[in-house]
Amino acid sequence: MPRPAPIVGIIANPASGRDLRRLTANAGLYSSTDKASAIQRLLAAFGATGIAQVLLPTDMTGIAAAVLKASGGPVARDQHWPALQVLDLPLTQTVADTRLATRWMVERGASLIAVLGGDGTHKAVAAEAGDVPLLTLSTGTNNAFPELREATSAGLAGGLVASGRIPSSIGLRRNKRLLVRVPEQGLCEWALVEVAVSPQRFVGARALSRSEDLAEVFACFAEPHAIGLSALCGLWCPVSRQAAEGAWVRLHPGAEQALLAPLAPGLLQGCGITASGALTPGVAYSLSLSSGTLALDGEREIEFAEHDTPTITLDHQGPLTIDVEAVLAHAARHHLLAVPRGHRQLPANLC
Repeated sequence: MPRPAPIVGIIANPASGRDLRRLTANAGLYSSTDKASAIQRLLAAFGATGIAQVLLPTDMTGIAAAVLKASGGPVARDQHWPALQVLDLPLTQTVADTRLATRWMVERGASLIAVLGGDGTHKAVAAEAGDVPLLTLSTGTNNAFPELREATSAGLAGGLVASGRIPSSIGLRRNKRLLVRVPEQGLCEWALVEVAVSPQRFVGARALSRSEDLAEVFACFAEPHAIGLSALCGLWCPVSRQAAEGAWVRLHPGAEQALLAPLAPGLLQGCGITASGALTPGVAYSLSLSSGTLALDGEREIEFAEHDTPTITLDHQGPLTIDVEAVLAHAARHHLLAVPRGHRQLPANLC
């Protein structure tokens, strides 16, 4: 029986890369035009690798409209873009839009979802995607989880995996996550990069950007070159994405040792470190504070008080993502992108 023509979803958060942290730091701006252009580069790569259909949700900033207009033009025809279906979904301009679009794509049989956004966008998609792999592209403020890469090469890797030309054992990576439980509130949430504990008692403006507002940071992975709260672990006790364990640091303004860390693009803060260590998978860690707020992947979401007992647990049941470098290295070794002279697509019988 022939393999069903692959369907891919694309979710571009129109608000990512445009939040209030640009008032306190010098973060770059990802405009709707930039995102529409990146999606068009994805479509060219998907078309070249045999993707038959792409699902794209509507938005209020013109991203989907610009892509839809381009899909009827000569460049799209010349590059054999996949058929584009725009999902006309009810919009609230909140994270609920991302979650709803993801659920619709899963229900319609998407074999891959490309995500353009920051850590928060990827967390929202991952919460609904189940085992549908994600192709991650960073267009947010905090971009620790989605690695920085060009949409064209990322699209080639995603298309090769979605069309079945790359074994899952090579093309897919299972990620870590941090489970946050507050039994007294009936809460169980999770983060893809880090959970920060703040003495601030209310969620407020959500973002954390001052060292005095941080008491602890727990990280799934922490790379020395990271920007954001995970940089505190990355520059003190780094741990890779592939390592089984995670890392944590405890902070206090009066600590003898201070670490200069980029808590946001262009925002360097001296943070007093009092203790650090490794996070063992499956172990529930308690907090050093009896009350405060918890920031998941850079934004405060949970308030806890004296009668609450939050715990944080690292596990290896996070989302599947495309390992772009591994896919393209495998494709190079096996000449998977070789096409007959004069062609701009992989032969249909190989897709």
